[in-house]
Amino acid sequence: MFVSAIEKIQQFTRPVHSISRTYGGLILPGTATIFFVNNEGVAITCKHVAAMIPSAEKINAAYQSFRLEKNRIASDGKQHKHLTGLEVKYSYTKEATIQLKNTFLNCFDKLEAITTHIHPTLELAILVFKGFNKILYNGHATFVNEQASIKQGQYLCRIGFPFPEFNNFRYNKDVDDIEWTNTGNPNSPSFPIDGIITRFLGDAGGISGIEMSTPGLKGQSGGPLFDTSGHIYGMQFATNHLHLGFDLRDKEIMNNGTKTKVSNYPFLHVGLCVHVERIKAFLRENGIQFTEAPIN
Repeated sequence: MFVSAIEKIQQFTRPVHSISRTYGGLILPGTATIFFVNNEGVAITCKHVAAMIPSAEKINAAYQSFRLEKNRIASDGKQHKHLTGLEVKYSYTKEATIQLKNTFLNCFDKLEAITTHIHPTLELAILVFKGFNKILYNGHATFVNEQASIKQGQYLCRIGFPFPEFNNFRYNKDVDDIEWTNTGNPNSPSFPIDGIITRFLGDAGGISGIEMSTPGLKGQSGGPLFDTSGHIYGMQFATNHLHLGFDLRDKEIMNNGTKTKVSNYPFLHVGLCVHVERIKAFLRENGIQFTEAPIN
């Protein structure tokens, strides 16, 4: 049902690949999603996705400062004490993130800067990419117009990049840095998930979001919500967990021929999307060109 729409949406929906390194030495891959709203290098995504851009600069700068101070510690009997004090100063525990790098995959031939516009209340951000010569995405979003009927029970789809499979990165011991490589798998598959509109979200400005009957998966944040024609109804930003109340405590079941007691506290996971009219209003406020579907 969504085959042609997904093929259309994939042309201008792109993954954000991230790699982070903990002080304990783990390198963790992560993904998020953006989609382009015009042919001028402007995309939208979630506020928390856009926040990774300045966060990476801050985290990496802090680690650079840490390394400079660490290199000044004398190799004597007080070395361990001084290093421990430095770790406390920078709040570096084993799980702390000390490096973060992001890349916007298959968007442009090159990139010099990104300007962000952050919505004051919604999980919404505009990314304006600068310094490219050629765009590598095709087409752009077409938003449903203000006359479109958006009602409870409508069947829609979302798409994003929730399952990172890329492995084109490494830790370079010689320079104590994580880096992207030209080897390995640079891609992650897109993943669609369908559902129906269950409820609407509201704030002081009116309807602000759309609740879907299925979850938005981690990595789909910033991905479009669309119909079978590929028209955009919103943008995935979070998943809410509704306690169903069908709790089981010490329920006796048979498992592989053995009686076992289990407990279960089930939740319904519902996806939350920014409403299309709030997206368009924010684009207008920032003078961003976009396209709407013709009024029927």
